[in-house]
Amino acid sequence: MRVLVADDERLLADTVAEGLRRLSMAVDVCYDGDAAHERMSVVRYDVAVLDRDMPGRTGDELCRWTVTENGATRVLLLTAAAGLRDRVEGLGLGADDYLAKPFAFAELAARIQALGRRAAPAVPPVLEHRGVVLDEARHVVTRDGSVVALTPKEFAVLHVLLRARGQVVSAEELLERAWDEHVDPFTNVVRVVMMTLRRKLGDPPLIETLPRVGYRLAP
Repeated sequence: MRVLVADDERLLADTVAEGLRRLSMAVDVCYDGDAAHERMSVVRYDVAVLDRDMPGRTGDELCRWTVTENGATRVLLLTAAAGLRDRVEGLGLGADDYLAKPFAFAELAARIQALGRRAAPAVPPVLEHRGVVLDEARHVVTRDGSVVALTPKEFAVLHVLLRARGQVVSAEELLERAWDEHVDPFTNVVRVVMMTLRRKLGDPPLIETLPRVGYRLAP
């Protein structure tokens, strides 16, 4: 899942991003609304976590723009205002969810995961294919009932492939969906992660390579 966290409280934004990365999400961080708008104009995010009171474009403005121009991105608004009127107002802007500060990270992460599953097409919380089961909420992968210990990036790549439901996923798309903006587009990191993922999943092989095209789940 590709997530944008935009909040002018740098420590909060960085802490949230680091926690989400440990849950295998690809996370970009911005500290003002103008930078967030620039990122959202060029990157397809599954979920955008926006502080309502940022410098530059506010979270409210970004939410309105997202609903109009980029409806596939789900928006979660963050605010220090916790009153009912504030929550109603935030949802009235078109936000998909609303969370008041201070919040528990576990709740924020659960809400982001739920919003990601509501992206088009909708994705169930548990994905299965040929004996492999990925439980996003528990962050656990099993094959034929045995736990498969994956790194966050291996988990993210498998999640992208399972969401594709057998469709071909290019290396470029894997970089976009499973890595953040700091990844080198010319790196061989996708090939390396794919190699270790295949080894951990074992036989029979679950992932096929289509030379110069991409990867897909074996039928």
